[in-house]
Amino acid sequence: MPALRSVVTVAVALLLGVPPLAAQSLQQRAATLRDGTMRFSFAAREGVCGRGEGNISVTSRSDEWEADCEPGPVRISAQVEDGRVIRLRTYVGGRWRSGTVRVEDLGTVGVREALTWLERLALAPGTLRGDPVFPMTLADSVEPWDALLRIAKTQEASTNTRRSALFWLGQGAGAIATRHLEEVAMSDEDRKLRDHAVFSLSQLRDGEGIPSLIRLARTHDDPKTRKTAFFWLGQSKDPRAVALFEEVLTRR
Repeated sequence: MPALRSVVTVAVALLLGVPPLAAQSLQQRAATLRDGTMRFSFAAREGVCGRGEGNISVTSRSDEWEADCEPGPVRISAQVEDGRVIRLRTYVGGRWRSGTVRVEDLGTVGVREALTWLERLALAPGTLRGDPVFPMTLADSVEPWDALLRIAKTQEASTNTRRSALFWLGQGAGAIATRHLEEVAMSDEDRKLRDHAVFSLSQLRDGEGIPSLIRLARTHDDPKTRKTAFFWLGQSKDPRAVALFEEVLTRR
């Protein structure tokens, strides 16, 4: 009888033009749930592990030592009200516990499907408790940088979400990120976000952000943004930054 009811449910859904649950996107599943918690997991990239609730690390590989840290998957818990996600929690490893609220566990989903949903969540206006950007950086096989660039440049996204995208871009996206971080620092209307882009440029590996910081220090219209660029150039101790300071001092 349970199997017969499942067949009938699918048939009715198809007749009404509603895709069966298994064929629905994560966004559709949240809307269908309406109120409760939606859970799913996806594959984590190598080195991503968890050391308990809220403690997530990315470890380097060693032939003689292994961290006391449980490897993936990445686990997402989304609290849904009226079909809209209002809170997001990210875990790595571990196990789900049963709770008193209505929970729909979707099991393991594809990495691309998960990242598409997280990006959509990040781009949506409004207040969301939790960070949809961070779990995107933990995913296996798919580079998140293009998505992070879109989030960082979208004015409608929340300031906190855009800051998170800028921060993670500064952790390793290379030359492509440098160009776009400079663009945000040069032209974004939110000065605090501009300052955050300047900071992210200072965090790029191998001094890749130094030329952009020098341009900002030389040419930006906002004195406070120029000051921020000079500050991070001073922290870098890069020879190019030292040359700029010598030039400015000599000019005086």
